[in-house]
Amino acid sequence: QLQAYGGGLVQAGESLRLACKASGRTSSTYSMGWFRQVPGKEREFVAAISRSGDSTGYADSVKGRFTISRDNAKTTMYLQMNSLKLEDTAVYYCAATLGSLNYYYRVTSAYAYWGQGTLVTVSS
Repeated sequence: QLQAYGGGLVQAGESLRLACKASGRTSSTYSMGWFRQVPGKEREFVAAISRSGDSTGYADSVKGRFTISRDNAKTTMYLQMNSLKLEDTAVYYCAATLGSLNYYYRVTSAYAYWGQGTLVTVSS
């Protein structure tokens, strides 16, 4: 089970940190990722991290602004979002799947478990 939280309303240029708490199996069993979705559009990849935390990947639109990390001891994954833009407004979902130690996944179909989503609204 995954629970995402930390969303909210911020102004453009500000920062926000999302968290995703995993329960059940130890989180180090899972490769994890963040996706986002706006109404009328498909869910899109934002960032992902391997089970070990050594490998990460980002969408081009967030590279250099967002940082994904995990604390397996706390069974929690994070997404630090800096320099937020209006187009970052979306519902953000965390996802997890049983994966290889040093591999992460960019596609929604790779993930077996999803959190409920947390809304991020960036205003001008």
